[in-house]
Amino acid sequence: DAQILEQLDKFYGFDLSVDGILSEIETGEVDWSSLQVGGEYTHPVVRLVNALLADAVKRGASDVHFEPEAAFLRVRYRIDGVLESMRSLHRKYWPAIAVRLKVISGLNIAESRAPQDGRLSLMLYGRGIDFRVSSMPTLHGENIVLRVLDREKSIIALDAMGLPSATLERLKKAIVRPEGLLIVTGPTGSGKTTTLYSLLSHLNREEVNIMTLEDPVEYPLPIIRQTSITELSKVDFAGGVRSIMRQDPDIILVGEVRDRDAAEMAFRAAMTGHLVLTTLHTHSILGVFPRLIDMGIRPAILAGNIVAIIAQRLVRRLCPHCKEGHPPDAEEREAFGDDIPERIYRPSGCAHCANKGYKGRFPLMETLLMDETLDEAILRDATPRELATLAGERGWRSLSEDGLDRVRAGDTSLAEISRVVDLHRR
Repeated sequence: DAQILEQLDKFYGFDLSVDGILSEIETGEVDWSSLQVGGEYTHPVVRLVNALLADAVKRGASDVHFEPEAAFLRVRYRIDGVLESMRSLHRKYWPAIAVRLKVISGLNIAESRAPQDGRLSLMLYGRGIDFRVSSMPTLHGENIVLRVLDREKSIIALDAMGLPSATLERLKKAIVRPEGLLIVTGPTGSGKTTTLYSLLSHLNREEVNIMTLEDPVEYPLPIIRQTSITELSKVDFAGGVRSIMRQDPDIILVGEVRDRDAAEMAFRAAMTGHLVLTTLHTHSILGVFPRLIDMGIRPAILAGNIVAIIAQRLVRRLCPHCKEGHPPDAEEREAFGDDIPERIYRPSGCAHCANKGYKGRFPLMETLLMDETLDEAILRDATPRELATLAGERGWRSLSEDGLDRVRAGDTSLAEISRVVDLHRR
């Protein structure tokens, strides 16, 4: 099946292969009831679903959205962080497509009034691609979203992440500490998981025992012992960390600190001689401290046990083949403050970037390395402004400053930076 799709793509492109399958469904006598478990794998709807998912992987999509409306089904891909409508299908195709998606991802096809989560794997382009599947009842039927988990693209060496040398150096300094808590923060889809896996790959050696607790395990890694938190196992993050600490670990990854129990266990692991990596949902680095205090962690515990905090966002990279340079106008000059570049770039569009002007993404990153002075400031309940001043004296640069540097370097546009970072808050 995958080989046939690959050849169709090679000679005709996926758009034509999808159109051909739709034409077959329209003109042929299709038995929709055959799409049950054990159904015929040459059924056109089976090939239609495979073609759409293969097309999404080929285009580099991170998510595939199947969105039913009153009269049609919208199919959208998230490419480089932005949703794009790829196709509109007649509403009558959706029941069969939905059943097929639910069957291959292990969801209950009889349940359409409650949210469900599942997973599926396909062999595409000679490699295994995993999809995390979520269904949600909506006004016009079940909405199904698939997160594409492409192992090859998501485990990136630290040196290949496209970070400025100063940021890379600070990141490497953060992970050489033998114990303490390293926190990566940012909104959903900001690349936190990719950064954590890159850090783990950098630390992964035969002489250290690295153990992870994730919800779910997205990318299997060699040597590393990975555990998935699922509803079936009845283990939460706090209980999982407690068990991991009895497994003689050196480095622990806790997928996310969600509540007080998980936070307390992560700090306990850090205090007993382990390097602990985790994520936290906050808007900025300086928001980490009030968030943890709000969870019930005392400032005396925070001080001395956090080794570093990383905040990041993903921004689109300008296509190198078609980006256009221009002198900044008055409004753009205002965004740069005193250090105004003579020339900045904006997107244009060409065949290399499918006329979008952007191709690929890279992380904006700010890294705060903790020291005794910052720890003392937390103990005395310093204001965010005081902490920002102290951090700035130690080389910390905010996301907006990092973003403006990347605009000056011609990597991206000012409009793209403004889309993901508030340039008015420095």
